[in-house]
Amino acid sequence: MDQKWIPILVILVFCQKMTSGAGEDIVAKEGEQVEITCKPHDMGSMVIWFRVLDTSGMEFIASFSSIGLTKSTAASFPSTFSNSKIQQNILILKSFNKAQDSGVYCCAALKNNGLKFGITTRLVGVETTQAAATTTTEQNLCTTAACVCDKNKKKLGETSPQMFCTPIILGPLAGGCGLLLLLLIISTVYCNHIRTRRCPHHYKRK
Repeated sequence: MDQKWIPILVILVFCQKMTSGAGEDIVAKEGEQVEITCKPHDMGSMVIWFRVLDTSGMEFIASFSSIGLTKSTAASFPSTFSNSKIQQNILILKSFNKAQDSGVYCCAALKNNGLKFGITTRLVGVETTQAAATTTTEQNLCTTAACVCDKNKKKLGETSPQMFCTPIILGPLAGGCGLLLLLLIISTVYCNHIRTRRCPHHYKRK
């Protein structure tokens, strides 16, 4: 069979097979290595691997001989897949990317100008849910209740205003009384001195 007709034939037969709903699902995480197993019901001269992606349609992966020798590969095969277990009918996807690798994977053996398909595998990514923190309201650490302060309780290191008022009031009073007393003493001494000068005979008699 001419190689250019193989992809067309694969598409026609594979579309009929997809209506049966047979196969298995693999849920993969982003960046995870995935092993895809597919064994045709009847081995032939060549095994073709392909996939039908959710975003870009059908894509040829590679073709191998019945003993696992590589015949043809897609341009992206070396960076995307590994055939280290192809003799065990296992194709390895090196790093799963949900946007680029989600879809149906299958293989088919070419025998007597016919195709013998293996079991299909649907590869899907883990569904991501929005973090709960984005939808929940942050807990309010501040209370709305009025703060009731106990006037009888004093904070540590806090001094009562009465202790400041007492020196402020008594200080000037004491200073004023002292000043008055000083003026009284000075006035008394001065007056006695004046009387002595004016009336010296009075003091001499005594």
